[in-house]
Amino acid sequence: MSKVSFPLSKVYGLLEPGPVVLVSTAREGRVNIMTMSWHTMLEFEPPLVGCVISNSNFTFDLLKATKECVINIPTVELSKQVVGCGNSSGRTVDKFKGFGLAPVDASCVEAPLIDQCYANLECRVVDQKMVAKYNFFILEVVKAWVDPEKPHPRTIHHLGEGAFMVAGETIHLPSKMK
Repeated sequence: MSKVSFPLSKVYGLLEPGPVVLVSTAREGRVNIMTMSWHTMLEFEPPLVGCVISNSNFTFDLLKATKECVINIPTVELSKQVVGCGNSSGRTVDKFKGFGLAPVDASCVEAPLIDQCYANLECRVVDQKMVAKYNFFILEVVKAWVDPEKPHPRTIHHLGEGAFMVAGETIHLPSKMK
């Protein structure tokens, strides 16, 4: 075997679950954006998403209090804003203004959509049983939006330690699922 031992601290980069997203929240007139890559689909219909949000993040408190958010899916063109949002705190920075992002009213939740993102998922917390122990929220997507002008979005995927991969070529293989 030609394989070598791999550091456990880097396993995250091997299993990275999906695109980096921007989670927007709102409470009492204050909006926030958090960069997140710790999320996974849990169910098709209704669409359920599991996500980990550290209890030290400003977004944790907002999400726990309001039980709603928007998962905004950016493309590679927003990479600088994604990293900037991830490297600053909403406790001290208005990230919409600071990173030139435009809030748009959602239809089902109070948190805003981010206009520049190619897709937006309005979500409500449906299960908090694992929040106290693992900071793991289960969200139900109650409304989804997508920009039809971007049929082949190039999303970014976090590999750890400042490294990102850009989604590329799409391939289609036979599937029995419809």
